[in-house]
Amino acid sequence: MAQKQVAALVKIQIPAGQASPAPPVGTALGPHGVAIMDFCKEYNAKTEDKRGQIIPVEITIYEDRSFSFITKTPPTSFLIRQAAGLEKASGLAGREEVGSITWNQVEEIAETKMPDLNAIDIEGAKQQ
Repeated sequence: MAQKQVAALVKIQIPAGQASPAPPVGTALGPHGVAIMDFCKEYNAKTEDKRGQIIPVEITIYEDRSFSFITKTPPTSFLIRQAAGLEKASGLAGREEVGSITWNQVEEIAETKMPDLNAIDIEGAKQQ
């Protein structure tokens, strides 16, 4: 069986369980002719248990306008803000401290991010 020809690879970050045809999904997929509602339904079903998190998704669009997608772990900045109990980060990065996290929280974040990192063990992941 011949493999499908890849037409495009689109990477976007969408709140879990809340994909809709509005931007950023519609503007990213519309020009490629993908059935946006089909993507939204599949994405929302796959990420329903992760509501409240931002989930990066890598969408592979094929020549026949079909698609497949892979969800990644939430961005590290999101996980750090969540661990520190912050709504948003500092507007003056490096100059204004708005929160702190413990090494145990760093280890939890590293364990969460491990599938997406190029690290052999948790110690290496904590340093990344």
